[in-house]
Amino acid sequence: MGAPTEGETYAKIIEYLRKLQEETAMMAHLNKANDKTEQALSWLAVSENIRKMQHSLTQLAMGRMQ
Repeated sequence: MGAPTEGETYAKIIEYLRKLQEETAMMAHLNKANDKTEQALSWLAVSENIRKMQHSLTQLAMGRMQ
């Protein structure tokens, strides 16, 4: 088993962020369903920030690998 590459490490981090974004979006949905609108909006904001982070990291990874 060889040492992990930079590209593989970026891919893992991006995948973790994707999963985290999905789960935070689910928390927003569950809170909305339970009439916790303020918490739902907070979770939605967290989800959106994670999505933006994922996009930024993808751009960074593409720049480093070219």
